Amino acid sequence: MIDVIQRIVRQRRLYVALCGCAAAAGCMVGPDYRTPPAPATDSYTASPLPEQTASSPGAAGLPQRFVPGQDIPAAWWALFHCEPLDALIRQALVNSPNITAAQAALRQARENFSAQAGGTLLPSVDAQLGATREKLNGIAFGQPGVVDEFNLYNASVNVSYKLDVFGGSRRELEALHAQIDYQRFQLQAAYLAMSANIVTAAVKEASLRAQIEATERIAAEEDEQLGVLGKQFELGGVGRTAVLAQQTLLAQTRATLPPLQQQLDQTRHQLAVLAGQLPSDATLPEFRLEMFSLPETLPVSLPSALVQQRPDILAADAVLHQASAQIGVATAAMYPQITLSASYGAEALTPAQVFKAGSTIWSLGAGLLQPVFHGGQLSAQKRAAEAAYEQAGAQYRETVLLAFQNVADSLRALDHDATGLKAQTDAWRSASDSLELTRGQYRVGGVSYLALLDAQRQYQQTVVSLAQAQASRYADTAALFQALGGGWWNAAAPTAATTTQ
Repeated sequence: MIDVIQRIVRQRRLYVALCGCAAAAGCMVGPDYRTPPAPATDSYTASPLPEQTASSPGAAGLPQRFVPGQDIPAAWWALFHCEPLDALIRQALVNSPNITAAQAALRQARENFSAQAGGTLLPSVDAQLGATREKLNGIAFGQPGVVDEFNLYNASVNVSYKLDVFGGSRRELEALHAQIDYQRFQLQAAYLAMSANIVTAAVKEASLRAQIEATERIAAEEDEQLGVLGKQFELGGVGRTAVLAQQTLLAQTRATLPPLQQQLDQTRHQLAVLAGQLPSDATLPEFRLEMFSLPETLPVSLPSALVQQRPDILAADAVLHQASAQIGVATAAMYPQITLSASYGAEALTPAQVFKAGSTIWSLGAGLLQPVFHGGQLSAQKRAAEAAYEQAGAQYRETVLLAFQNVADSLRALDHDATGLKAQTDAWRSASDSLELTRGQYRVGGVSYLALLDAQRQYQQTVVSLAQAQASRYADTAALFQALGGGWWNAAAPTAATTTQ
């Protein structure tokens, strides 16, 4: 990450230096770009958030406190205090094809800028060596009887320079530099998406494991209950209806396992690919909910700072900047173009004479090209550039709106997740107590077997729902960090290794 920032700083210095040298050549037509102002709001949600969320028993039930204005660590996933998760993300930073592709795109943008800068703002100098054999007809010189053949050798240095009087070349460089910014923020977006996707997938795996284990325990209990009923049926204590009902309940419970196991396998495959591995060769940790710690302090960036933190907003801003510069390019094409040229060398009939006195040749020249009539092409190109700028501006505003929606959704989700987990914990406790009470009453004949089946179903549902509610708190915490931009601007060490490639 630090490497990337240093390269960008050097690139900006080159850009400023070259444009400064070219500024003496003339003005720059077209608009001077300014980033749109941040939305004038001091809140993400319509109503204030609580200072902290609700709490409930268990590690996932800790209250979370929102801290407006606090900075976000770049390695935000470390706040979950899960070393296997940290190791997997470090591995993905090195092996992820998406990261590698984004790094290559950034290098390409930098090289495109360097190529254009050297060829546009600096004179081009070429050395030339030539040898030709010619035949002259004297008729062209009024001497019809003279026909001569000879060799001609020359060596010269040619210099040409296009004066950037109206700033078209500098606007082209401005557009290319905006493309560098775009690819840089796309790289940061790739880092953020990869880390957030890994955290979300790891939490999902942990949740699925909890649901599978809970379902297997319930199935084992139901199978044990079926054995008891079978013996009672043989002794005439219960009817066949009760046995069939228990068999149905057990089959239904077992039927929920294959879909859960399929989701678990798919999540593991997703984690392997995110880490840059084949699903068949991946060596992944097995994530469980107890491996995660819920961050109790949640930094929340100020709304005015969000537009400078989200990579997608900054990338949209770079696209808008590029579109603005293209207006200048299209405008400059409608003005005169001035080219200076010079050459210095030698020309002789034999190679030995080329570098002797008296063989020197030189030339100086200047050319002016003024577009007069192009069938409306140039004005249409300018209007097209203006329309592209308007389109990019609308897309930028849409990106900002969606970003604020993401943050608002995540904040509300965390508040509701905490309340929902508390309610789900209460429901699980009630269902557990109800099941134990109903079992006792059934043993003494106080309730029917249907009442016991109903209590078992309710308990099974609350166990699975509790695991899902716990996972939601972890997943939505990760979603908040992603919505706020992930803290990439802090140049964290975990991403530095990948930027040196």
